[in-house]
Amino acid sequence: MVRANGAVSLRELARVVQTSEVTVRRDVRALEAEGLLDRRHGGAVLPGGFTRESGFPQKSLSATAEKTAIADLAAALVEEGEAIVVGAGTTTQELARRLARVPGLTVVTNSLLVAQALAHANRVEVVMTGGTLRGSNYALVGSGAEQSLQGLRVSRAFLSGSGLTAERGLSTSNMLSASVDRALVQAAAEVVVLADHTKLGTDTMFQTVPTDVITRLVTDEPPAHDERAATELQALADQGVQIAVAGAGAAAAVPRQEVPLPGQRRTRAGLRSTAGALTPDPLPDRPARVADLRRR
Repeated sequence: MVRANGAVSLRELARVVQTSEVTVRRDVRALEAEGLLDRRHGGAVLPGGFTRESGFPQKSLSATAEKTAIADLAAALVEEGEAIVVGAGTTTQELARRLARVPGLTVVTNSLLVAQALAHANRVEVVMTGGTLRGSNYALVGSGAEQSLQGLRVSRAFLSGSGLTAERGLSTSNMLSASVDRALVQAAAEVVVLADHTKLGTDTMFQTVPTDVITRLVTDEPPAHDERAATELQALADQGVQIAVAGAGAAAAVPRQEVPLPGQRRTRAGLRSTAGALTPDPLPDRPARVADLRRR
């Protein structure tokens, strides 16, 4: 399965071979010892994963339910009439499909997939960067893409990547993609990272967004046995990243009222308006929530 897809999750392996994830994890460890694959958080990839990047077909089949839940939760952050940038990736493509319903929205993107998802949205204006097409992820990269972003200012950037750690932040396996993502970040007042739990604790070659620049992480709920992901979430929260956690399935997303919308702030009594505030205050009960996830 790894040879066919480039990457595979432990959950999917356990489902296909009809055994427990504990058994699969032990077997994957043995295969790694033989040099046949590299273990990654929540799954396995072909050897050389620090520099190897899976193509779009492989990524589109990975953690699909989780990406759907993340996109649902992230879309609740976007308001009518807002201007945002959306980076390349299968998770951001899912987000774009939901943004088609937001009237008066302006979306700047270097992703052909994001633009395609919004192509027939009559009330959404799509602005494409220039650049050179990267066929593996259908994104525009290079100096043309970066120069087209100069002088741009929007409210938020929604980005994905190959890995996320509290130590280095968001990272990717490709230098050109990383450079464009950094330009997207420079154009935004705040940065929202979309990353499913399989990317938590994974570190890849090129840093795109340092942890102290990330405003919010939208992720899915890690499996109960996944101590590494829960620990990484807590470390990110401790560094000031606001954590929004969607359920493990598309229908189990955290209710939208748990994520403060722009112009609101959560207090222990609920949400209240903070008109004029650019960035919502961190959730005061966030560390306890992440700790509770780790206990479960």
